[in-house]
Amino acid sequence: MKIIPPEILLEAYARGVFPMAEKGEILWFSPEHRGLIPLDDRFHIPHGLTKSLKRKPFEIRWNTAFREVMLGCAAREETWIDEVILESYCTLHDLGHAHSVECWDADGLQGGLYGVSLPGAFFGESMFSRKTDASKIALVTLVDRLREQGVTLLDTQWMTDHLTQFGGYELSRKDYHVALQKALASRVE
Repeated sequence: MKIIPPEILLEAYARGVFPMAEKGEILWFSPEHRGLIPLDDRFHIPHGLTKSLKRKPFEIRWNTAFREVMLGCAAREETWIDEVILESYCTLHDLGHAHSVECWDADGLQGGLYGVSLPGAFFGESMFSRKTDASKIALVTLVDRLREQGVTLLDTQWMTDHLTQFGGYELSRKDYHVALQKALASRVE
């Protein structure tokens, strides 16, 4: 199985570029407008989700089922996660550069997200839910962890209606590159 070499992936993220598979090809993207989730007081937890968080419907785990999270994210009609992407990111995970946040209950893995980590920045790749609020709870958990670690940039690639409810916003490519370089320079490995 051919994979994207980890050093190529990490360099791409550091330059604001990410891959997606389409029809058997790996395409590289640097969107004109980049989606971000704020890690400061602009981050918003919707009221209904606050109630769900208090109920604690899931056990949160980190990095215990990375491949399964990716497969959950890929289990949709159209996906950019093919075997090359799957194996490439699993390799990044094995090297400590890709992480998963997982929501578990008595029935198993119910949702989560995964992404790539560089010093000062986290690049969210995809999320999925099998039960209500699972991916949202994973996102809130991720934001809390990133804040604790002093991360300053949470990239979501593109903005969606789902992410705007959390305070998600867009930056132009130029402004994103400035924010990315500032985030990467803010941390020492």
